[in-house]
Amino acid sequence: MGLHNYNSKDKVLMAVDCIIFGFDHDELKILLIKRNFEPEMGKWSLIGGFLKKEEGLDQAAIRILHHLTGLHDIYMEQLYAFSKVDRDPAERTISVAYYALIDIASHDEDLIQLDSAKWFSMKKAPQPIFDHNQMIQRAITRLRRRALSKPIGFELLPEKFTMRQLQKLYEAILDKKLDKRNFINKINSLGILEKLDEKDMTVSRKGAYLFKFDQEKYNRRVLEGFSFKL
Repeated sequence: MGLHNYNSKDKVLMAVDCIIFGFDHDELKILLIKRNFEPEMGKWSLIGGFLKKEEGLDQAAIRILHHLTGLHDIYMEQLYAFSKVDRDPAERTISVAYYALIDIASHDEDLIQLDSAKWFSMKKAPQPIFDHNQMIQRAITRLRRRALSKPIGFELLPEKFTMRQLQKLYEAILDKKLDKRNFINKINSLGILEKLDEKDMTVSRKGAYLFKFDQEKYNRRVLEGFSFKL
């Protein structure tokens, strides 16, 4: 195929949109940004940007996320491509969505303080522009599936956490109440947590033991044929 054949083809823009989930005060939250340009100026949007000629999609997602949050090395996964012809009224644009997981409490000081960016509870978030709500719903579905089959939920927690925090996280992700005894028994049976000699004394007079996710033990168990399943 000659270059003239390429030149004769339609050109479209390629965007990357990031669905950023956080966990804080027993709630699953999402980071949205107030749009400062038309179309839909002043409305809430996912954080995104356009693909540059010299980068791949993963590189673009990492760049966009770091530019707007200041964070490196967080869990991120490519989700889906959205290509409806009229999805962006300004220009024909295909968007590849990614979702990312951030522990708000541990990274709050690291996040770049953008006046236009805000964390919203998933239950109270405003309606975003274009097809961004479809992206969010698809990301939630993927997050729920992943959380039940891989230990990605720990990305939303501080390094040290209580069993109650872990249960509240899974309740927030799955949007349902879990039986405390069954949940603790299931988690303990996985053998991938390290119980610490430290307690969180803010929850009660006796306090609650703190735990850590043991990544090395999990990796070893996977090699032995272990399958994470809740």
